[in-house]
Amino acid sequence: MPKPPSDWISLSEAAELLASSNVRFTPGTIGRWARIGQLQSIKLGNRRFVRKAQVRSLLRPHGSVHGDEIQPGLFEDLDD
Repeated sequence: MPKPPSDWISLSEAAELLASSNVRFTPGTIGRWARIGQLQSIKLGNRRFVRKAQVRSLLRPHGSVHGDEIQPGLFEDLDD
């Protein structure tokens, strides 16, 4: 029976995944995010792995702001 694909990817694979969407970060930067807890990671030997789904979530929009949620007068000076 074939082994299911793992959700854990190397830092280089994470950088390639982001680069495929035109978002460029080095594996070192992604590793730093993992070490400080911004990304879930595991370390096996000298290699660190992050969750593929979590890296993909960095590419998704994080929501939008509706016009009625904007502070009144915030953009008044742009009407000139």
